[in-house]
Amino acid sequence: MSKQEKDIEKEPQDAVQNEAVEVEEQVVEEQVEEQTAEEKLQTELKQEKDKFLRLFAEFENYKRRTSKERVELFKTASQDVMVSLLPVLDDFDRAYLEISKTKEKELLKGVELISNKLKTTLKQKGLEQIEVASGDVFNADIHEAITQIPAPSDDLKGKIIDVVEKGYKLGEKVIRFPKVVIGQ
Repeated sequence: MSKQEKDIEKEPQDAVQNEAVEVEEQVVEEQVEEQTAEEKLQTELKQEKDKFLRLFAEFENYKRRTSKERVELFKTASQDVMVSLLPVLDDFDRAYLEISKTKEKELLKGVELISNKLKTTLKQKGLEQIEVASGDVFNADIHEAITQIPAPSDDLKGKIIDVVEKGYKLGEKVIRFPKVVIGQ
């Protein structure tokens, strides 16, 4: 066999081997492409899940916040009415003090009954009186000082001497601070 014949015989074998190598390379490339496509899809899926979870959490926070705001609105919806009725309560207290000085006990009973009924009704609607008494320590966060006078004794310095106007809360919100006179 001559060298040419050997080369001719060898060429088809080389061609077959080259084709086999090329096919293998294509298969490997396709597998890599499939893996990268799969990885890409996995990454996109994770991103979409993350978006969904964030959106869901945001919506839950929104629902919770609006629900809380609605409850607070219902609690304080009557605030304007309550504030406008506070002078009426003050007038009842002044009337009771003045009528108690007279001998008209029946009139005193009538004013007392009406006053108690009004106070009970407002209390049922959430109005509470802020308890303040003479001798309590003055706190600027919960009291409103309208004036200072010389303290009658040393133990009343920086303390409440007199309550000029009662304070009220509607639920947890202070709608009128108690107005007090403090000793200096």
